[in-house]
Amino acid sequence: EFSRELRSDVLAGDITLSVRLWKRARVKQGGRYRVGPGEIEIDAIELVPFAAITRGDVRRAGEPDRETLRRRAAHAGPIDEETLVYRIEFHTVSPDD
Repeated sequence: EFSRELRSDVLAGDITLSVRLWKRARVKQGGRYRVGPGEIEIDAIELVPFAAITRGDVRRAGEPDRETLRRRAAHAGPIDEETLVYRIEFHTVSPDD
């Protein structure tokens, strides 16, 4: 679930990546998920240490810097550089597709 302030950017296609601290994957590659009035389709999901998150990933996630992204992803617990997180790539789809 995306926070309310990110939803419009997700649906506009400006955000195409998410980093999540989950015990297990909650989405699967190829799956479609509702985001407000629209939908996204998962292109890729991988479990990586937070250290592997790049500046490009931060931009694609719609955040100004890694620390802001770390704080947003840390709702489920603290994240250090070695913490395993899910790196999820997606794109918007129209419900008619």
